[in-house]
Amino acid sequence: MTKVSARALLSVLSLFALFCAAGLAQTSSSKRQPARKSSSTKPGAKTAKKPAAKKTPARRPVTRERFYTNSFADDAGAGDITPGEDQMVRAAAVEALGNMNGTAVVVDPFSGRILAMVNQKLALSSGAPPCSTIKLAVALAALCEGLVTKDTPVQLGPQWRMNMVSAMAISNNTYFEALGREMGFEKVSYYARLFGLGEPAGDHIAGEQRGMFPSQELDPRLGGIGKMCSFGESVYMTPLQLGALVSAIANGGTLYSLQHPRTPEEAASFVPKVKRQLEIGPWAAEVAAGMAAAVRYGTARSLRYIFREEPVLGKTGTCSKNGTRYGWFACYNNSEHRRTVTVVFLQGGQMSYGPKAVEIAARLYRNLYHQRFFAAVSPASPDSARADSYDHR
Repeated sequence: MTKVSARALLSVLSLFALFCAAGLAQTSSSKRQPARKSSSTKPGAKTAKKPAAKKTPARRPVTRERFYTNSFADDAGAGDITPGEDQMVRAAAVEALGNMNGTAVVVDPFSGRILAMVNQKLALSSGAPPCSTIKLAVALAALCEGLVTKDTPVQLGPQWRMNMVSAMAISNNTYFEALGREMGFEKVSYYARLFGLGEPAGDHIAGEQRGMFPSQELDPRLGGIGKMCSFGESVYMTPLQLGALVSAIANGGTLYSLQHPRTPEEAASFVPKVKRQLEIGPWAAEVAAGMAAAVRYGTARSLRYIFREEPVLGKTGTCSKNGTRYGWFACYNNSEHRRTVTVVFLQGGQMSYGPKAVEIAARLYRNLYHQRFFAAVSPASPDSARADSYDHR
C-alpha cells in the first residue's frame, strides 16, 4: 500500500469516528429530556373542565324620585292673624318652624282653642295626603269594632306576627293594610267621617277648607282599601282635622269644633264648642300606647334627643305625590298640668319628611318648657287666668 493510500484511509477513519461520536451525544441528550404529553386524549378519559368565570351582576340604575317643590320658605307666617293667639306659644312655634315650608298648629285639647297657627294659609288649605298619620283613625276604628286590642298579635306572614303597639311604633304598613281589608271600605269610611275627616274641623274659621275623604274605595289595582289605611292613598287631610282628632285621643273622646280667636277680647271670652262625643274612651289609651312607643323607640324616637323633660306621644307620616314630598307629625305632651296638641305639616322636597317634623315639634316643646309653660301656676299668679284653660290634672 502506498503512503498516499494509507493517509487517505486514515482520514476516512477519522471522519467516521467523529460522525459516530456526534450521533451518540445527540442520542444521550434526547434521553435526558422529559417526554412531552400527547395532545390527543385516550378514549373514555375525562377532560378537566376549567372553572367558569363568575359573572358580575349588572348594577341596576338607582332612580330617585324627583321633587319640584321647595322645602324652604321665607317668612311663612306673613299675613297671619295673631292678636287672639297665645303669644308665648306662637313665638315658640315660629322659632321652631324656622324657614321650613310648612305649618305648625297648637291646640288646647280640652277646649278646642287654637293657641297658635303659624302659616295660616297652608294650615287652612285643602289638605294633603295624610301619609301614615291615617293609621291613628284606622287603629281607633279597629278597636271600636272589637277587631283587635293593642296586644292582639296579627298574622302578617307565615312566621311573622305583630301587635298594634309595635305596628304603630314602627309605622308598619302591612299591619294596617290587614286591618283595613278586614273591616272593608264601608266601615273605614264610617269611622273616618265620625272622626272628622272630610268636614271642616273649625267653627267658622275664615278660609278653612274641608279636605276630602273619597266616597268610593280606591281602585284595587292601586292597592284598594289596604293602601287607603296604610298611608292614606286618595285621602286629603288638613292639619286642623288631624289636630282635632289627636285632641279627642288626648282628652278621652271629645271632638271639639276648633276655634281661632282673632282678638284678645275673643280669647278672653272664649267658650268651647263640642262637635260630638266619640265613644272611644276605653280605646284612646290603647292608641296612646302606640304613640308613646313611636317616641320611645319608633319613627319619632329622635324627639327625645331634643326634648325629654316631659312625656310626648305622637305619630309620624311621610309620603309624596306629584313631585311634592310631605312630612307630618301629630303629638301631645302628656304633662300633669298643661297638655297641648301639636301638628307639624311640611311640604317640599327631600328635606320635608316625618322625622324633620318631629324635630320641629321637639324644639317647640323645648321652647315652651324653658319658659315654664307646663309648670303649675298658682291662683295668685298674673298668668293664672290663662292657665285655667290648660290646667287639667
